Amino acid sequence: MTKEEIKTILPHREPMLLIDSAYLDEEGLAHGEYTVKGDEWFLQGHFPGNPVVPGVIQCEMAGQTCCVLFADEMKGKTPYFTGINKVKFKKPVKPGDKIEFVCRLIGKTGIFSFVEGKAFVDGKLCMSGEFSFALVNGGA
Repeated sequence: MTKEEIKTILPHREPMLLIDSAYLDEEGLAHGEYTVKGDEWFLQGHFPGNPVVPGVIQCEMAGQTCCVLFADEMKGKTPYFTGINKVKFKKPVKPGDKIEFVCRLIGKTGIFSFVEGKAFVDGKLCMSGEFSFALVNGGA
C-alpha cells in the first residue's frame, strides 16, 4: 500500500501518518516502512546535534503498521492503543535510516487485538514489543 492507500484504512493524516508504505504478506504478517528524512517534527530537540527517533514514535509507527492486519475490519472504526508491553530498544534510529516493521497477530478477543511488532534498520533489530488495540465504532 502506498501512503494514499494507507489513508483509506487509517484515520491518521500528516504529520501523524508515520509510515510510507505497508503490506500484508502471504503468511499474514504486516510490513511497514518509513525512511527518516531528518527534518521531522519529532526530531526537533531530540537531541540537538544527535537526532534520534523517539521510542514512542517507533511504537506509533509499529502501531500504524499493525492496522494493516485489521484493514477489513477498520471501516467506520478508530484503532486505539490499549497497551504497549515488553518494549525494548536495541539500536538508535537516526536520519537517513529506513526503518522496517514486521508485525504479527498473536491474539484477538472481541474488539481487542494483540500484536507482536519488531523494527529493523539494515536487518538489525532496533525495537520489539507487544501492542494491543481496540477497534472502536466511529471514526474514518
